[in-house]
Amino acid sequence: MIKTDSIKYQLLEMVGLCGEFPSGQLNRLIESDSYAEKVVTDLKQSKLIRTHYKDGLRGYRLTKRAKELLLSQNPCRFQNYLTGNAETNLIRSELPRRLRLHQKAETYLTLSHAGIPFFPDEKPLLFSESSEAATFPVRSLPLFYSSREIKNLGASTTKIKNSRCIGILMAPHCVYAVYNTGNTLLKWEYKTEVRLNAFLQHYLQGLPYHGPPTVYAIMTGSDMDMAFRLLTSTGGYKKTLFMLDTSYEHFYFLPNNSYGEYLLRLLVQPQRMMQLNQLLLSDCFPQREDLPIEHDGIDSQENPILLAYDFDMQRINRFNTGLNVYGLSGNLICFDFQLPCLKKYLTADIHFSSIDFQKFKRRFFNEP
Repeated sequence: MIKTDSIKYQLLEMVGLCGEFPSGQLNRLIESDSYAEKVVTDLKQSKLIRTHYKDGLRGYRLTKRAKELLLSQNPCRFQNYLTGNAETNLIRSELPRRLRLHQKAETYLTLSHAGIPFFPDEKPLLFSESSEAATFPVRSLPLFYSSREIKNLGASTTKIKNSRCIGILMAPHCVYAVYNTGNTLLKWEYKTEVRLNAFLQHYLQGLPYHGPPTVYAIMTGSDMDMAFRLLTSTGGYKKTLFMLDTSYEHFYFLPNNSYGEYLLRLLVQPQRMMQLNQLLLSDCFPQREDLPIEHDGIDSQENPILLAYDFDMQRINRFNTGLNVYGLSGNLICFDFQLPCLKKYLTADIHFSSIDFQKFKRRFFNEP
């Protein structure tokens, strides 16, 4: 019997939740390559997982025996994932479907390392066609609900069924619609995502927010090179791919790696972000109401300053456009790992200041 607190069981759970776990993400779950190899070998020998390789995509899938094990250990967690016609139970072999399962795994790993609950039995039932949604206090947030859980509402989600959203992250101060573009530009339909935004504001008012919640978006992707592609995308030849539009006022990008995990921890802790903002702007003058561009403060030379460490693509774009339109110089503050992408993208006269990510981690999270 595998212990439920073991790394082997954690891997089985992740495979069960995603349907197929990408082999390339194994190092994010198990840091040691040699130990990861041993874990996979042991699970294969126990006939609990198998490797599926097709179209250049390699992943791990559960065997029937493993599904029975997870269902017996925790039926509440896996009933909707490992029985019937669920996409995670009867996995189709088409490449786009498998890629979506792999992208779910990447997102769940980022959520897991950020300490955000996402298993269905770890949170109140919020989306159900048959019963009243649970009410719960804001202090119990953040929580993540997958698009699959949202679609449990049935017919009322018909208009948003083609959304590319992987799920929603409910933070104390707002709701984030979460997307994963992987290492290619995501397909995108503006009207569908606008409908999702409106649906979330309507459905989540009072659950647990007072009135309609503010809805922002988070895009995750493979690395910061992908962020550059998103910022510069014009939608492709047929305008069917992602491009920055007005579907969300704020659209944050974070990579699916340790950098992104800490960024996510910041985005769900508004008080901690406020502390960081105050520290970064401590030597600056406040915003000028008569300055018609996006900015967070003014430096001693009367140049606008933008805090871009949260990598809000909308604000970064508006700042760059505003400086160009008004012929101004500006200052931009970001993390060191974001710097190459921003220098490559921004066209205005901008002075860059970077935050040492390792020092930030030590100071704000007391971690080495």
